[in-house]
Amino acid sequence: MSTVKRAAVLGSPIAHSLSPVLHRAAYAELGLSGWSYDRYEVDEARLPAFLEGLDASWAGLSLTMPLKRAVIPLLDEVTVTASSVEAVNTVVLTEEGRRVGDNTDIPGMIAALRERGVEKVDSAAVLGAGATASSALAALSRVCTGPVTAYVRSEARAEEMRGWGERLGVPVRTDGWERAAEGLRAPLVVATTPAGATDALAAEVPDRPGTLFDVLYDPWPTALAAAWSARGGGVVGGLDLLVHQAVLQVERMTGRAPAPMAAMRAAGERALAAGQAPPAHS
Repeated sequence: MSTVKRAAVLGSPIAHSLSPVLHRAAYAELGLSGWSYDRYEVDEARLPAFLEGLDASWAGLSLTMPLKRAVIPLLDEVTVTASSVEAVNTVVLTEEGRRVGDNTDIPGMIAALRERGVEKVDSAAVLGAGATASSALAALSRVCTGPVTAYVRSEARAEEMRGWGERLGVPVRTDGWERAAEGLRAPLVVATTPAGATDALAAEVPDRPGTLFDVLYDPWPTALAAAWSARGGGVVGGLDLLVHQAVLQVERMTGRAPAPMAAMRAAGERALAAGQAPPAHS
């Protein structure tokens, strides 16, 4: 008789999350027939009650916005990686009933870059600010040996990014969004902005671009990523990040490693091509 275990991704909005597609593909490949993975529409107000309602069959949770920081006070333990950016995207529910928070976005970013041959760069640019940008800075603390320039829309965001830089040991300078085109000349550019925000920069891609890491995966390619590829630059996409961070989640939740990355990526690509995602629970 197979072990019955449950996992899910929580957030709001959650309707378009590809996480179930990736995790279910992993379970199938690993022969975990008793495992299930769903999506639940959960906001900050509903999170405490949701966690309290979980029984021993639950193995783990994936978290997206706006829950990555809201969950921290509700956990028994938070890893050093997650604490460094005050963001938890993974909760492992132990057999002893403990809730352990982790962050697989940061090592996922590093692994996605390494897969495309980016091990070290001497400078980098970050487009945008916020939770994803702070995770990007944490990843850059292990990839970039020199300064990072963050292009942001307000002084409040600039101050926030400089603060994260100090905390993470990354020399961060900030500049206005109106000069973001200058950042495209960096050997590594990380775009952390919402869909459409970088479209106007597509015409500004330099003749010999370095590597672009665009965290979006739908729609794909973004205008910036398409222009970057057309100029011969290397592109790491949001699906790359999603797969790498999900691989780490599967390994932590199931205790099985390595997780089947190729099967997970293929499932994600098929779902994006079909424009399909499984229904969410409210």
